[in-house]
Amino acid sequence: MAANYSFDIVSEFDRQELVNALDQATREIQNRYDLKDTKTTVELGEEAITINTDSDFTLDAVNSLIQTKAIKRNLSLKIFDYGKVESASGTRVRQEVKLKKGISQELAKQISKLIRDEFSKIQASIQGDTVRVTAKSKDDLQDVIQRLKQEDYPTPLQFTNYR
Repeated sequence: MAANYSFDIVSEFDRQELVNALDQATREIQNRYDLKDTKTTVELGEEAITINTDSDFTLDAVNSLIQTKAIKRNLSLKIFDYGKVESASGTRVRQEVKLKKGISQELAKQISKLIRDEFSKIQASIQGDTVRVTAKSKDDLQDVIQRLKQEDYPTPLQFTNYR
């Protein structure tokens, strides 16, 4: 039987879960006594979250609140790429948090090199922002998944289309 098995390595997040986490965080900001009168806004854009608040102290509180809600919704904190804190009008501050999605070309090359070096019978090919891994044995693919889970990459990895 010459069947090949494969899976894709991707880096994605559930946008609806992120919307829900930000909703919960916004509700808590409106109710918490230390954040209630700060006129804090958290806006979700297409590729970033913009936080506008009173001071650096409240910005840190809002960031930790968003992270807590994201963790409860099974979102990886690696999807958040915090930009620098800018001063907005008056004493207010603004921060843009970019959302990471997809595997960069550099990371894809690094992953496929690791697979080539450690697993001789397995092929890895880069297809846009995903990496397709192919082998003749499902056990070999499982070994690759376990090996990649041991690494600490700057973006969260998911393994999809396992067949």
